Amino acid sequence: MIDDSWYLIDDVENLDTPALAIYTERVNNNIDLLKGMIDDVSRLRPHAKTNKSKEATQVLLKNGITKFKCATIAEAEMLGMCNAPDVLLAFQPYGPKIERFLLVAKTYPKTKFSCLVDNFKTLIEISTLAVSNNVDIGIFIDINVGQNRTGILPGNGAIQLYIDCMNLPRVNPIGLHVYDGHINQSDLAVRTRLVSAYFDEIKTLQTDLRSIGYPAPVILAGGTTTFAIHSQKPDIECSPGTFIYWDYNYQNIFKELPFLPAALVIARVISLPDKTKICLDLGHKSIASENELNNRVYFLNAPNLKFISHSEEHLVAEAGAKHTFKIGDVLYGMPFHICPTVALYEKASTIENNKISGEWENIARKRKITI
Repeated sequence: MIDDSWYLIDDVENLDTPALAIYTERVNNNIDLLKGMIDDVSRLRPHAKTNKSKEATQVLLKNGITKFKCATIAEAEMLGMCNAPDVLLAFQPYGPKIERFLLVAKTYPKTKFSCLVDNFKTLIEISTLAVSNNVDIGIFIDINVGQNRTGILPGNGAIQLYIDCMNLPRVNPIGLHVYDGHINQSDLAVRTRLVSAYFDEIKTLQTDLRSIGYPAPVILAGGTTTFAIHSQKPDIECSPGTFIYWDYNYQNIFKELPFLPAALVIARVISLPDKTKICLDLGHKSIASENELNNRVYFLNAPNLKFISHSEEHLVAEAGAKHTFKIGDVLYGMPFHICPTVALYEKASTIENNKISGEWENIARKRKITI
């Protein structure tokens, strides 16, 4: 009935659906796999955007991981609440977000906070407000290597911005942030070639800064899609995120990565609208829906369903004339994109030994926790 009985939940009748289920044994296994792919755990800076929970963060901390990356103020605060030693807000703050970020840094002094900058105007604003708030902020210069989303091109402009940061108060340059999420082809050899095409410029940038008398900046490179490449480079920090829960899309694309899905969405059949169709309680509010209709969820125990409509609370599928689905049947779904799926759930049910064992709160799904 199900491709992998390992995921079955014996007391699933107690689970109200739609639900997010986290298999904690697989979480720990994925962390072990991650650590085994790199020579030094201190080079790991996993991204909190996927798990968004204190409980998952505490598991990472227990595994010797001390550096983290995040994308929102809520994620930064969640990491501060966990006393994570080193946190990078991988987002250039602006306007009220700078004030909030500085307040997070003041509220959680056990954590060293840093953020991204790609222009002088923002750098000056952060420095000015850091002075007035009596707080120090680390800075990673955001380098554009082809994502064309944020960042400054490598070259003289980036060098000058780093020097400017050295000369301003309460902002301390730490390194270069190099996100290459556009390099996501299925062929590892292609990805490796594309990384090589830009990486010499980054090393040159690091060398040029060192040659004019500054400490060599840290290079923080890549995400999940290029982790297998950057993890083999000495002294490069890496920041995968999806590894902790994994998802169906990455499982199909990145064959060299050994991680296994540790999070499923659990749904039920709630209606049989005609002889060939079924309706599930897994709407837009319960599964990431940015992909086309049939690339949103893969049901382990119903792999042949063809989805025909999706709305806020309902997912309608063609099951065939001879289907045997009944109202109340439980389906186990692997999200194609786990990160935004987690953000749709206030809490996740944890599963251990095929039974519901507790809950993890996805506290950083909020736009604001307390700050």
